This record gives sequence, structure tokens and C-alpha cells, in this order.
Amino acid sequence: MRDPLSERVKEIKPSGIRKFFDIVSEMPDAISLGVGEPDFETPWHIREEGIYSLEKARTHYTSNAGLKELKQEVAAYLHRRFHLNYHAQKEVLVTVGGSEAIDIAMRAMLNPGDEVLIPQPSYVAYLPCTTLTGGVPVPIELQEKNQFKLTAEELLAAITPKTKVLILPFPNTPTGSIMDREDLEKIAKVIIDHDLWVVSDEIYSELTYSGNHVSIAAIPGMAERTLVINGFSKSYAMTGWRLGYVAGPERVISQMTKIHQYCIMCAPTTSQYAAVEALRNGDEDVAHMKEVYNQRRRYLMYAMKEIGLECFEPFGAFYIFPNISRFGMTSDEFANLLLQKEQVAVVPGTAFGDCGEGFVRISYAYSLDTLKRAMERIGRFVKWLDAGRPEE
Repeated sequence: MRDPLSERVKEIKPSGIRKFFDIVSEMPDAISLGVGEPDFETPWHIREEGIYSLEKARTHYTSNAGLKELKQEVAAYLHRRFHLNYHAQKEVLVTVGGSEAIDIAMRAMLNPGDEVLIPQPSYVAYLPCTTLTGGVPVPIELQEKNQFKLTAEELLAAITPKTKVLILPFPNTPTGSIMDREDLEKIAKVIIDHDLWVVSDEIYSELTYSGNHVSIAAIPGMAERTLVINGFSKSYAMTGWRLGYVAGPERVISQMTKIHQYCIMCAPTTSQYAAVEALRNGDEDVAHMKEVYNQRRRYLMYAMKEIGLECFEPFGAFYIFPNISRFGMTSDEFANLLLQKEQVAVVPGTAFGDCGEGFVRISYAYSLDTLKRAMERIGRFVKWLDAGRPEE
């Protein structure tokens, strides 16, 4: 029988994030610190607006690009929070989560053979979305000594005549690293000098703990060559609502809308009405969740120091990325042994790129009580490793 599968699809590896959590689901006493999903419920006033939209029978398609009022609120939000200026009806597209925006951005922008620079470790979808278009992913290995920021020197060294797009994944998963304005200005010069386009994934933009997030699109000369991707999953605890958006130059957004039109039709209508409420009246919810995450972040940094596990201080998202290389085992081995020995699930750093070797990702999108119980187990595990793994 003829092979029904595309060679490109067969080359793509399954996500390394989910591997351990299929096992965890069958371990009743296990603690999972792996999934990047807020433990908060969607704020009630946002849920209520979704319910109200159903009661009013707002159950039909919206326009392909999204509700007019939602696009207006997105444009107003981006201006208010990050000093970005977009025409709501021409330069904003509402998508099914930020993940769809990443996918169709690659499809709209890449020709076969075009190179895409992907700083790693980073979100698992960038590489396969590039590969499926016929583009060529080119990883840039971020360094712990640089707090996992992208430097101008690293960017310059990776550019070739075939380079077209740079993915900018900050605030970052899995590391929690951020790029401040000075960092962005340095790489913006390289980007402009080499006429590159940027896909800036800013899904964690509201979760920064050392000042306000700065978008690279706010740097002079960058808005006209940048797509800003964001959404509602992380900031508003709306993961299951599956809603995101992308803002950028009309000539790109119009082509992305065409792909979205054929593949999706429109984002979920109920979610869009709820998102209008989130943007209009959700600032206090975001501030509260950010404060709680920051408390958890500070606790984990203290706990890591107490158990003697090296970890640079992250200032974004809700992850820490401790260095486990001193134990002389791979990240996968460490995570497997921790799960077997203490029933705590973390994600091996290699799930986010080969350069994640020697690290594991721990999410603090969990209650402080859960984190404390998990750290007690991890501390016991580290002591056991340091003692040479004695038999019990």
C-alpha cells in the first residue's frame, strides 16, 4: 500500500512535554510541575460574558478576522500597555490561540529553503511549524551565562543569505528569561541591517517581574518588519477558550487572514465575546495573578538555594530552569529518576531544544502548597544523589 504520510510530518518528533504526564496521570500521589497552565480559574466576569453571549444566541460565525469590537480592544490594549499602534481592522487578526498565529505566520511568510532563526531553548512549536512549510529551522543556542537572552553577536553569527525570519520568544519558556529595551535595541540594529522579519511571541508579556514588558515592535524601525503574537491563555487564565491574536503590517496580516479563512473560518465566537470583557475590565485580575506568580517565583528561588540546586533568576513567564548538570546524568535521566523515586514530574530541558541538556523546567503555575510539597521531595532527591544514591 502507498505510504499515506508526508515525509515532513514523519520527520517531526512528538512534543517532549507530554511524555511524563501520561505516566503521572496513573500515579495518584504524584506531583506534576510540568504543564504551563495557570491554576487560576478564568475570572468570573469573563466567564459570565461568555455565558451571556450564549444566552443571547451569539452562536454564529464572526467575520474571518474576528469581531470588530474585539480587534478594537486588542489595538487599544497594545497601545495602552506597550505603546504599539495598529489599525484594528487592517492590522489585527484573531486566531485560535497564539499557536495558530505562529503556524499561519510561517505559512504566509516562508518559501521552501528560507531559513528561520529559532533561539533555543524555547517553545516546542516553532521548529515543526517551520519544517511543515518547507522552511529551514536554524537553532541559536542561548547561554545561561547571558541569562538565556539573545545577543547581537549570537544573532549575527547565525545569519546567512537565506535567513528571512527571526523568532523572538520572550518572555521565554522554558527559561523565564526576558529581553529589556537595551537588549532589544542591540539586536534590532542587526535585524534592520540584514533586512530580516521578526515573529515576536509575547504570550507571557503580562508576566514580567522587573518592570513592564517591552515589545521589539516598539523599537524604532521595527514595527514595519514585526509580527506581534499574543493571546489570553496565560494572562487571563483562559487556556481552554483557545483564543489569541497577531498584529502587524497589513500586507502580511491580509495573507495570514486568507490562510485562516480557509483552515479555520473564525475563532470561537463565545471566546471572542469573553475576550472583549477581559481586555476592557481584566487589568485587576492580571495584576493579582502576576503578584501571586511572583510570590511563587521568589519562593522557588529561595528553595533552590536551600537545597543547593543552581538556578539563574528568571524575570518572566512562570517557569524556572535549574541546572542539574553536576549530577552527571542527562536531563531525561534526571526527570525519569525523580519521577520514579519521589513521584515529582518535571520536563527535561531537551524537550525545548538540544541546548536544554543539563537543565529541567519547573512550572510555578501551581499553588504554593503544591510547590512546597514538591520541593520537599526534590530536596530529598538531591540529597540522595549527592550521597551517591545509597540503597534504601
